Amino acid sequence: MRKKRETTKLLQNRGNSARKAVRRENLQLYAMMLPVFILIAIFAYGPMFGLVISFQDYMPGSPFWGEGVTWVGLEHFKRFIEGKYFGRLIRNTLVLSGLNLLFGFTAPILFALLLDQIRWLRFKKFAQTASYMPYFISTVVVAGMVISFINEDGMITRFLHAVLDLPEQNWRNVGRAFPIIYTVVNVWKGFGFGSILYVSTISSIDQSQYESARIDGANRWQQCIYITLPGIRNIIAINLIMAIGGILGTNSDLILLLYSPATYDVADVIGTYTYRLGIIGGEYSYTAAAGLFMSVIGFVLTFIANKVSNKMTGYGLW
Repeated sequence: MRKKRETTKLLQNRGNSARKAVRRENLQLYAMMLPVFILIAIFAYGPMFGLVISFQDYMPGSPFWGEGVTWVGLEHFKRFIEGKYFGRLIRNTLVLSGLNLLFGFTAPILFALLLDQIRWLRFKKFAQTASYMPYFISTVVVAGMVISFINEDGMITRFLHAVLDLPEQNWRNVGRAFPIIYTVVNVWKGFGFGSILYVSTISSIDQSQYESARIDGANRWQQCIYITLPGIRNIIAINLIMAIGGILGTNSDLILLLYSPATYDVADVIGTYTYRLGIIGGEYSYTAAAGLFMSVIGFVLTFIANKVSNKMTGYGLW
């Protein structure tokens, strides 16, 4: 009996030591993550307090609470939804975001799959490096390059005239051309950097699966369909959820730099509209309400996409 008690006590001591070791290890991990949590709290959650101006008639310098605050309830939301530009803004935002989702989301996946098929290692590294570079070019510089290329005497304009016999004109002011220009620039700038996660995931797939498939007579296409794509399915699902959640958040910076009053009908989105009225026009409460409306819709879309992804693929954000 005494020996049994000693054995039990020894096991308890070992268990306590193991738990303390795990706590020490976790404490180190939490300490490493603490600066990130602090930055998120300060720059992501802290500014959310300012959303209260969506329900006020706010003027710069006015308090958020107390005397002198004019509460208007949902008046700004009602004004935004009933405004004459609401339909155009939603349509343009969905069209441009939809094109970016269709081509900008799939391009990194296709590029990663193509890179995986390259056997010449030196060329593969060159292609990867060359594809990453546009991402690190400033959006202002990229927009300036595009504007100069599509002017009346720009390089792309002359090329289109020589090859397709299209008119030599400033394509920046052509409404039907703007969605194409925006999508091409977005894809060109981001497809290489967006493929990094897919490339790294593909490289971690067990190579014995490919060897077994080749022995069974599978060609490259079949290996890609039945091994590579299922191997990156979880990453595709998570990135798709994030992309659907941000469908109302177009690349407003690029649009602001590329569009002109002549293309407002097809290029003006919620982000550019709130910039003009909020930053330039000073209607802070109204544009805060528009931004909050867009964020709520984005959260709902993310929640729905996550539920669907969990049911269909078994992968999700939570």
